[in-house]
Amino acid sequence: MSRASSSSGDDLRASLEARRHLGPEYEDSLVEGFLEKMDQEIDKRVDDRLSARAGRESPAVRPSVDAGQRLALAIVSLAFGVPATVAVSYSGLSDALLGFVLVLIWVGIIGVNVTFTAGRRRQG
Repeated sequence: MSRASSSSGDDLRASLEARRHLGPEYEDSLVEGFLEKMDQEIDKRVDDRLSARAGRESPAVRPSVDAGQRLALAIVSLAFGVPATVAVSYSGLSDALLGFVLVLIWVGIIGVNVTFTAGRRRQG
């Protein structure tokens, strides 16, 4: 027998014993008090179960929506980054400027992706 059922049994026995001593005129009050304690116990158990279930079932990130959005952003990033890299490479810029522009493009793309992913994790 669990601690909670033992406590419930003790409460019931105490209510019955009090009814024997006090008489039938206090029966309604004793029953109401006992039922109120049982309601509180049931509410507590339900809250505990819901809390335990919520802890097990809530992923850090909603996989169905967020995974699709991250994939879409990654595809768009590559669709922009690769042609931009090719275009800048054939633009005739000096080597130093070419390297700077390429780093700027890819750092910007990486920054957008990291910011999006970090922001989605904080919301979930």
